[in-house]
Amino acid sequence: MEPIYQHDYLVNDAAVDCCGRLKPSMLLFYCQDIAGHHCTRLGTDYDTLAHKNLFWAVIRQKVQITRLPRSGETIHVETWPMPTTRTCYPRSTVAYDQDGQELFRAIGLWVLMDINTRAMILPGKSGVTVTGLLTGTELAAPGSLSPKGLGSTASRRVVYSDLDRNSHMNNTRYLEWMNDLLPSSFHRENTPREFTICYHSEAREGDQLNMNWQVNEHSMLLVDSWKEAPEDGGFHRIFSAQVQY
Repeated sequence: MEPIYQHDYLVNDAAVDCCGRLKPSMLLFYCQDIAGHHCTRLGTDYDTLAHKNLFWAVIRQKVQITRLPRSGETIHVETWPMPTTRTCYPRSTVAYDQDGQELFRAIGLWVLMDINTRAMILPGKSGVTVTGLLTGTELAAPGSLSPKGLGSTASRRVVYSDLDRNSHMNNTRYLEWMNDLLPSSFHRENTPREFTICYHSEAREGDQLNMNWQVNEHSMLLVDSWKEAPEDGGFHRIFSAQVQY
């Protein structure tokens, strides 16, 4: 089985924003989609894991962007699993344009979750083995993002179109929500160069998420999201992120 899986994607009009550039959330979609194709080859796809009452979830992602392609371009994407750690299955992804120039590279920390309890299952107890590879070009694994006092607030409810096959908010949607905090005029003048997202808890349909956010003096968008947890008398952090423009 090939250690590095490759796939080409045509960037169509549905994948670009009002500026004609690839939506940043589509970078995460390509990472997710090609990982799914590779998992099918490796025998760790959704249906196979479902028979073991398991599913894949991503807990952290970091992406470095050289250039966002435009509609009509075909991009070449490569992905490979990195060596499994005690807690997760890291995966590296890199994309190139038709001239072989790098567009973006990413790292995602993937974990296995129990379908019924929604608890994380450590690799050593999952029975799922993935052979990893290191090429020397991988991004360093992203660290955690601490809560910050941020000046602006927004609130939004998780709805049907936010959900994926695991019945929780898909990782691409978090980035869409973040981009929606800023007007199109900002996005026309600013292109993301790097972003990191940490997913602390899953968001389910009907959850009301509160987002504290601001753009700091270094042109970095900071977001920290949480939901009220009356049963615990407090709150649960859902996700935190930073986008450098």
